[in-house]
Amino acid sequence: MLNLLMIYFIIINVIGFYIMRADKAKARKNEYRISEKTLWLVALFLGATGMTLGMKTFRHKTKHLQFSIGLPVLALLEMALCIYLLYSFVISGLALQ
Repeated sequence: MLNLLMIYFIIINVIGFYIMRADKAKARKNEYRISEKTLWLVALFLGATGMTLGMKTFRHKTKHLQFSIGLPVLALLEMALCIYLLYSFVISGLALQ
C-alpha cells in the first residue's frame, strides 16, 4: 500500500511539472491553454509540488498570486500529509507487510 502511494505521488508530480511546461508552451504559441480549473485539480490531487517546481522552472503563472502563493502553500500541506501517512504506515507496521 505504501509503495502504491509513493508511486502515485511521484507520477502525479511529474504530471504536474509537465502540465506547467505544456501550458507555458501553449501560451508562447498563443494556442488554446490548459484551464486553471485543470491546473488546480492536478494540484489538489497531490500534484502541487511538481507544479510548483514547474512554475519556478518555466517561469509560468508566477505573476498570478493564487498560483505563486497558493501552489507552494498547497505543496507544503501535501508534503506534510505524505510525511504523516508515511509515519503512520511505518508506526503501524503496514509498511513491513
